[in-house]
Amino acid sequence: MTCVLVVSSNLGQWRPKVTILQCVKTDSIQNRTARALGNLAMEPESCGDIHSAGAVPLLVDNLTACQDSQCLQSVVRALRNLADSPQHRLALAQQGAVRPLAELLAAAPDPALTLALVRALLELSRGCSRACAEQLSLGGALGPLVSLASHPKKAVREATILILANLCAQGLVRPALGNAGGVDVLLGELRRRRGPNGAGPASQQPLVRAVCLLCREAINRARLRDAGGLELLMGLLRDPRASAWHPRVVAALVGFLYDTGALGRLQALGLVPLLAGQLCGDAGDEEEEGREAASWDFPEERTPDRAEAGSFRSLRSWLISEGYAAGPGDISPDWSPERCPPPPPPPEPAEPTSPTLGPTSLRTPRTLRTPGRSPAAAAEEPWGREGPALLLLSRFSQAPDPSGALVTGPALCGLLAYVTGSPGPPSPRALRILARLTCNPACLEAFVRSYGAALLRAWLVLGVAPDDWPSLRARPARRQHRELGEMLLQNLTVQAESPFGVGALTHLLLSGSPEDRVACALTLPFICRKPSLWRRLLLDQGGLRLLLSALTRPAPHPLFLFFAADSLSCLQGLLSPTVIPAPPPPIPLDLDPPSPCLYEPLLGPAPVPAPDLHFLLDSGLRLPAQRAASATASPFFRALLAGSFAEAQMDLVPLRGLSPSAAWPILHHLHGCRGCGAALRPIPPPGQPLLGSEAEEALEAAGRFLLPGLEEELEEAVGHIHLGPHGGPESVGEVFRLGRPRLVAHCARWTLGPGQCPRKRALALVGLVEAAGEEAGPLTEALLAVVMGVELGAKGSRLDW
Repeated sequence: MTCVLVVSSNLGQWRPKVTILQCVKTDSIQNRTARALGNLAMEPESCGDIHSAGAVPLLVDNLTACQDSQCLQSVVRALRNLADSPQHRLALAQQGAVRPLAELLAAAPDPALTLALVRALLELSRGCSRACAEQLSLGGALGPLVSLASHPKKAVREATILILANLCAQGLVRPALGNAGGVDVLLGELRRRRGPNGAGPASQQPLVRAVCLLCREAINRARLRDAGGLELLMGLLRDPRASAWHPRVVAALVGFLYDTGALGRLQALGLVPLLAGQLCGDAGDEEEEGREAASWDFPEERTPDRAEAGSFRSLRSWLISEGYAAGPGDISPDWSPERCPPPPPPPEPAEPTSPTLGPTSLRTPRTLRTPGRSPAAAAEEPWGREGPALLLLSRFSQAPDPSGALVTGPALCGLLAYVTGSPGPPSPRALRILARLTCNPACLEAFVRSYGAALLRAWLVLGVAPDDWPSLRARPARRQHRELGEMLLQNLTVQAESPFGVGALTHLLLSGSPEDRVACALTLPFICRKPSLWRRLLLDQGGLRLLLSALTRPAPHPLFLFFAADSLSCLQGLLSPTVIPAPPPPIPLDLDPPSPCLYEPLLGPAPVPAPDLHFLLDSGLRLPAQRAASATASPFFRALLAGSFAEAQMDLVPLRGLSPSAAWPILHHLHGCRGCGAALRPIPPPGQPLLGSEAEEALEAAGRFLLPGLEEELEEAVGHIHLGPHGGPESVGEVFRLGRPRLVAHCARWTLGPGQCPRKRALALVGLVEAAGEEAGPLTEALLAVVMGVELGAKGSRLDW
């Protein structure tokens, strides 16, 4: 009769139901009433009314008073359905609904009740509140929950694991959870779900969050390290599908900042290049943890009249637990991730004694945030999403020899990309890392082997990043980047010119592997300013020839030819004050006053003087000529036209293998024309190939007819058109392919010219290397002559170093 009243009464009239629940203590009546309340609580409006009617304390009392399993299951189900929102879950925990559930679970109930309990606790622990975590711990449920994680029934097992993951959001319960074995359980489940037959990323997310939160206490970090958690976290960092969690994982690894063994293991697993890649990656979509998630290595302290961010609370607790602060009084409440003490200036390699930033802020913008603050706090260090990665990289850079991890291509590229690509001021910590590495003598050889010095100069001083090459995309020049690059190169210069550096460079150049010797020869012009040092290594001991001979071999670095062109140009600048200056390039023909043409009068309708000879081309064209003038132009034509050959008696002399355009400058030259512009006619415009063109045909004919003056004039015309103001780096290889020694020298001068754009210089060198192919001798000699400042083949030149 009572049950019918409960079910059929109006949904807004809760007093009769609560009265029945309060007054009638019969298990069967309590069971039916709780079941009815559980059914009605499935409607959101009804759920709120039940809370307002005060039914929760009565249901909680039944958990301890009732002994019937069926009745307990109905009560537990009702409480689970009443936890339909964060506000209702918090209300249930504050009214003591969690601890009786935990105590029932610890009493090892029957399987049906166990399933009901874990389902209820799963709902109550969503967004786990402090009250919920405290009651679960006080109720003795942590151990049973860990045991139930291996329950044979899947529903119980999965619900239990999620409860454990939810509990990790509360720092106060994480140490006890680790003592109960929760670290191994969560790691094992995450490892299983990430396996070949595991679940998708959505099911991994709460476990990833829980494992990262476990890294905030020292005792759990030790358990996690011993259970293979470092390898699991590194696997997450390598997985592109887990990119949304990468910032959280990096922040978790900050907890191992002063665990030497863990850092060594992380470095061996390849953490450094992954951290460098995190500096400029996209931010993950992870929520920031609340204040309750702070580390529990130190008892919680409260600052009156000031709300503190959870990340700051975690940082403060961590600093105290690690011994960097004696207590809360040593850290100002104004000192937070947004209000950090100013760092030392970038050139100063020393790092502050204590870490300056915390590991838990995950979504702070990269740019420097400037909330309201005093003028004294104006120079603040930005702490953005890249802060944890920089803190770990800074720790690695403080090792006695960080070269193996940090002075590598990926690590340097990540740091430089962050420094030059940050929309706001980059963190001074990144600048200190670079300064510390370049000031460490143990890193000198690594900078040489990895082309790090050349990369610093290209990226910072010249503004050419690897992504900019080989295109000619312009990067906006920034004075601060150039100054930073010059400062870092100066640091390397100090190391290179020290007794240790001289010995290291000499050993690399003379006894290193072939790749190391080439890298050393290429780097020396960037970091050596003592003439006695670079002359001995590059000239006397063959470093320059070694570099030049490596140009046509497979490139050991994507920017190798760019580095090489810049290195040769720098070396030329070092040599220029002490060697014979290179002759200036030929004066453009169109700037000279045109010489009078001596051949065109023969082409008019009334030629003066009248031609006494015609040359017949393969095309049938007849070109008039003067026999006497032609015979005196070269030994070939003297023998042909005035000797004992039959052509000496012929008025129509055939000239084989000549097109009209190629024959035009020859006829002009035979009649004494010099600089009349006829040599320009067979030259194609820039952008068109020279091989197989009429220009090559004319050059070949000038050599065949023994006309060296015409050869020189044609070569000057080719250089004027293709290597002049309207020419570009793509023309240099075309000119080189003609194989003319003077043009080869002209190409080398154009490439290494002092005023040449670094990008164009490098592209020209690429064209020269492609044109040279396996025949590197002419290119090597031409570049060597230009670098040394002597004319190729000049009398007294010494190019046999």
